[in-house]
Amino acid sequence: MAKYIAQIIVLGTQVVAKAFARAVKQEWAASQEAARRAGGGQRGANRAAANSRTGMTLEEAQQILNVDGLQPEEVQKKYEHLFNINDKSKGGSFYIQSKVFRAKERIDEELSQNTAEASKKKEDPPKEGT
Repeated sequence: MAKYIAQIIVLGTQVVAKAFARAVKQEWAASQEAARRAGGGQRGANRAAANSRTGMTLEEAQQILNVDGLQPEEVQKKYEHLFNINDKSKGGSFYIQSKVFRAKERIDEELSQNTAEASKKKEDPPKEGT
């Protein structure tokens, strides 16, 4: 009887260890893919920090507001429309309204980073001979 219990414990431990190893490999692959999509380098680090601060990726924010690019006028128009129709006093959902607000916040952060990068490039022209 003790022999069977020991075999069950050993087999159970092996199954759990294999599942854990598989989960770690999948998580590693997912994080590598996310880093690749973020662009790597300083830009990728900035994007990851923005995702962490707002709790939402840029792609998710664009899906919520139903915008394809980062045109400020289009983003503002979609934001105002979705925010107003989801007003709780009009029978809307506060949860959806808050998601719309956070999506706008995330896109605004990306736009400000892009503006800062563009102004930095203008201030620091490429050096000759490098």
